[in-house]
Amino acid sequence: MKYLIILGDGMADWPNEALDNKTPLAYANIPNMDRIARVGRSGMLKTVKDGFEPGSDIANLSVLGYDPALYYTGRGALEAVSMGIDLDEDDIAYRCNLVTVTDGVMRDFSAGHITSEEGAALLSALDAALPDVSLYPGVSYRNLLVVPAGAGAETTPPHDIVDEEIAEHLPEGGDASLLAECVRVSREVFADHPVNQKRIAEGKVPATQIWPWSGGKKPQLPSFEERYGVRGAMISAVDLLNGIARCAGMDVVTVPGATGYLDTDYMAKARYAVRALETADFVYMHVEAPDEAGHLGSAEEKVLAIERLDEAVSYILDHVEGVIALLPDHPTPLALKTHTSDPVPFAVMGLGTDDVDSYSEDAAEKGSFGLMDALDFIPMLTAKRE
Repeated sequence: MKYLIILGDGMADWPNEALDNKTPLAYANIPNMDRIARVGRSGMLKTVKDGFEPGSDIANLSVLGYDPALYYTGRGALEAVSMGIDLDEDDIAYRCNLVTVTDGVMRDFSAGHITSEEGAALLSALDAALPDVSLYPGVSYRNLLVVPAGAGAETTPPHDIVDEEIAEHLPEGGDASLLAECVRVSREVFADHPVNQKRIAEGKVPATQIWPWSGGKKPQLPSFEERYGVRGAMISAVDLLNGIARCAGMDVVTVPGATGYLDTDYMAKARYAVRALETADFVYMHVEAPDEAGHLGSAEEKVLAIERLDEAVSYILDHVEGVIALLPDHPTPLALKTHTSDPVPFAVMGLGTDDVDSYSEDAAEKGSFGLMDALDFIPMLTAKRE
């Protein structure tokens, strides 16, 4: 049996006035997603345990069957694993965004989706000015800051505080003073850096500083194959997901043209997912674009991202026989521009049928699976059946 999960990050939402008071899923033209619901079964999935922040780290760990209460240490550490950074036992790795802050307000959590090349140049200059920590450039605004023998800190994701004063959300606890010094130095280093001068001249927003968050130590996850009896593969342009996969012993498939943003190559992901099933039993195809649109608060971009993903779903349906599941990891409501912990709609093709004939939040609530805990999702999909 082959298993394929199609996960549209942040795809779930609330009814929106700009979309005739429908959610993006209900508004979008998604005949292929609807087909999965129509010939399969639907339900709602609780992906964020009570007491946890509704981040992609917590939600995707849960969907993959790893209890965050047992295995989650911090997003930064998972991304460090993906990037091949060898953390010592007591090192703390923080996700380190390049951001735009003006007049004390978080204006852009991604510094205008700065390019990876620009980000690397900024990080290189900053790393030379910070001897007590190590900086590692990643993709676009997503980078890492590692504190040797760190103490950790309570932090806030920058995408949660867009258009808010940052003074109320600064790090607290163990590493807070060190992180504050790193931020201060970053403002000085970035102020007149050629990368920012060029961006400003081109009418783009500059990266004014770093924002460290979600620090943690190197995690230890049990093998995905040993837990579920299937060889797994991950397709994602996001270091977080690839880090989870590597920790779980899953194959990580690199897809040319996958960007982790709105311009990602959806169809290439579908082709590589189909190809990966030639050697793997289970493929987790993660698409970040709907979440990015949600953080932008753009109804048009979110609908477009969902419809582009639906075109890729068509290719999958034409080429895969087995169990195909479709879901988001969490909602990213346009009205909030950040995540919530509401249950998300899912549909599964290959495990029977019910009366649901389309894919959306309201439709899935009527599905025969009812409300499930995410930790039970993979065991349900891969259960041995006569």
